[in-house]
Amino acid sequence: MENNELYNALETAIKGCGVEVYDIEKLRENENYILRVSITSPDGVNLDKCAQVSNVISPILDIYEPMSGKYNLEVSSPGIERKLKNPRQFQASVGELVEIKDFEKNKVKGKLVSADDESITIELEDGESKSYNYSEISQAKTYFQW
Repeated sequence: MENNELYNALETAIKGCGVEVYDIEKLRENENYILRVSITSPDGVNLDKCAQVSNVISPILDIYEPMSGKYNLEVSSPGIERKLKNPRQFQASVGELVEIKDFEKNKVKGKLVSADDESITIELEDGESKSYNYSEISQAKTYFQW
């Protein structure tokens, strides 16, 4: 999200509801524009918490207008399988299964064993470990082994 003033206002309001911002995305699906706000909490996220956050941030969105024209606001948890975009998200996902794609389109899967502000380490399915700097990762997501 490019508007830092809006992001900071949303983050402050969302923290006031007892949850954290996971991600804020502006999307277009078919002819609809969507502002998707994903929230997390150590206690989990339920429908009541999503409704509370939606009610709290709606007036802020009326002031800052995150998109021109009509859009839908969606507030939800990021889900069990979710994109990883920044060090904070990787750090919160240590211990989970991840799939990483580098810029040469190589994919690896394994357990995320560590993450700091510069890099991550994955324990691969064969037991080996591999480290990546964030600058080497083109896409990453958690996945659930069904």
